[in-house]
Amino acid sequence: MTDPGVPAGAVIRVGALSTTIFMVQFLVALDVSLVNIALPDIAYDLGFGDSALQWVVSAYLLTFAGFMLLGGRLGDVVGRRRVVLVGSTLFGAASVLGGLAWNAPLLLIARAVQGLAGALLAPAALALVTEVPEGRQRRRALGLWSAAGAGGGAVGVVLSGLLTHAFGWRAVMFVNVPIVIVGLAAAYRLPSHRLTLTDRRLDFAGACLATLGVGSLVYAASSAADSGWTAASVVAGFVCAAVFLFLFVFVESRVVQPLMPLRLFRVRSVVGANVFGFMLCAGQLAAFYFVSLYIQKVWGVASDVAGFMFLPFCFFVVVGIASASKVSAAIGPRFTLAVFGVVGAMGLAGFALMPPQVAFWTGVVLPSALGGIGIGGSMVVQGAAAIEGVEPGDAGIASGVLNAARQLGGTLGLAVLVTIAATATASSTASSEALKAGAGYSTGLAVAAGLLIVGSVLAVLIVPSHAPARAETRSR
Repeated sequence: MTDPGVPAGAVIRVGALSTTIFMVQFLVALDVSLVNIALPDIAYDLGFGDSALQWVVSAYLLTFAGFMLLGGRLGDVVGRRRVVLVGSTLFGAASVLGGLAWNAPLLLIARAVQGLAGALLAPAALALVTEVPEGRQRRRALGLWSAAGAGGGAVGVVLSGLLTHAFGWRAVMFVNVPIVIVGLAAAYRLPSHRLTLTDRRLDFAGACLATLGVGSLVYAASSAADSGWTAASVVAGFVCAAVFLFLFVFVESRVVQPLMPLRLFRVRSVVGANVFGFMLCAGQLAAFYFVSLYIQKVWGVASDVAGFMFLPFCFFVVVGIASASKVSAAIGPRFTLAVFGVVGAMGLAGFALMPPQVAFWTGVVLPSALGGIGIGGSMVVQGAAAIEGVEPGDAGIASGVLNAARQLGGTLGLAVLVTIAATATASSTASSEALKAGAGYSTGLAVAAGLLIVGSVLAVLIVPSHAPARAETRSR
């Protein structure tokens, strides 16, 4: 049975849909971590100071999270094919601009535009899954979406080291261009249609408040790691975020066609998926960040070799994705999220126990097996739960909400865990600066594992044991 959001006469090209879903989600996930290992070279070449360098990452995260809800709703209103085409083109242009950037401000502008384009693309990727015929083909498309999301971040770290070592940091920007071209070619083959919504008006007041609120929250969290949680700018950012988000909820409860229909949060699977996604990404992003630093600064491994060490994680993500559907069919989505979440937490805890000397098999491969299987498998079920029971006309915004929750989890979680790691480093009595830093990284990874355990418990408490009916979302 095809999704009711697709017109009866539309020709569904499953291959083009699946390719578009994978390439779009992979591109967005890739660029969250693609610049990480290249940061020192970027700082040297363009003259970034220590406090300004973090904004090469944060500029992307700020616009990505800030415009996510608007991007999701635009896909529902104007059509996901149009949004993918515009977003991909914008992403490609920004990547070229970043690769050619001759000063720091221009690179930050390019990264911010990449984030804006990502906010258009990420919700569309998951929403397009609902246009794939139900059954085996949809499960395969959901697996591709999960593989792209979980694997893209790990591949980003690998490519960051390899490309920077071989061609220089500008290659990490230009590498997006061929990915964009493949995604555009697939998206052009999709049917051009819009969902049959009764009201296509965009909630511009809600869009402005959501962007300001989420943007302020990301700004405050990103600044806290550098300036401290009690800095005036950080406190002001959190206060502004609270005010804007309160006004956003107030507006959404009263407008005729809200940007984020509050009725979505009456669906327990949607709420559970977002809570779990928040905790999962808080732990996952921290894992990539701390493990990368541990391998390079404590073990003394070169950047290109450090990138290769993330390949086992990528492999085991695929293993987790391949097994998720079978496990979910056997025990249901609620306990599947919990089981894979706990396995993922065990992997992060394994990374926290990395020894001070290079130990590839016990320090990298074994934790990667648990972490990759747990994170990859849970992302499949999380994505399915986030759009389960949601009307086709709300699939884009439901996807936008999930992506925003995940992005906020990653940004806020990393800011908090970096602060915790810095405190642990300062209090460490280790004999060298490298070992003191390693103690901090291990502490951050241990707390990240705890966050994933909390997310697993909350999933059991919130996600229903059965699939909700779509009718649940119809009344506001």
